[in-house]
Amino acid sequence: MGLLHILKKIKRQEKEMRLLILGLDNAGKTTILKKFNGEDITEISPTLGFNIKSLEHEGYTLNVWDVGGQVTIRSYWRNYFEKTDGLIWVVDSADSRRLLQCKEELHALLGQEKLAGASLLIFANKQDVPGALSKDEIAEILELDKISETRHWRIQSCSAVTGEGLIDGVDFVVGDIASRIFMLE
Repeated sequence: MGLLHILKKIKRQEKEMRLLILGLDNAGKTTILKKFNGEDITEISPTLGFNIKSLEHEGYTLNVWDVGGQVTIRSYWRNYFEKTDGLIWVVDSADSRRLLQCKEELHALLGQEKLAGASLLIFANKQDVPGALSKDEIAEILELDKISETRHWRIQSCSAVTGEGLIDGVDFVVGDIASRIFMLE
């Protein structure tokens, strides 16, 4: 029995997934996590470190790590890559002036060896804000077509404030991880 088979078997018994939520500051990472968890979102301050939440979804325990996106914190992101099953990248769809920076950070992350097997969900957040770019426009700017052959990914329109699109996105990432890790024998 190979090591990979043993690891998959252990993962299958635990039914746990580790998700990492990243993105530039003010993209809505913490708001998404709190809204999905049913928490109050009226007062949210910038994350100066990280938040960890364990959530139950579709029979799985999701250990979600929400890490701050300020420039001074980004160099520490690599400390959270270990054992990540899914990466959730949050984009502020209404902040077109920072989308190129967003693309650079995302592509740098996708080049990290420790994230090589992680499923990728991109939340095109703030769709409820006037002037927000569509998920298709964001996909083009982020050049997501360049990663199509090397990674399982999806871009999902959402609003962290209204909750629209959050369940669809999480369903995708959980289903994709489950299909790879919790395979039937």
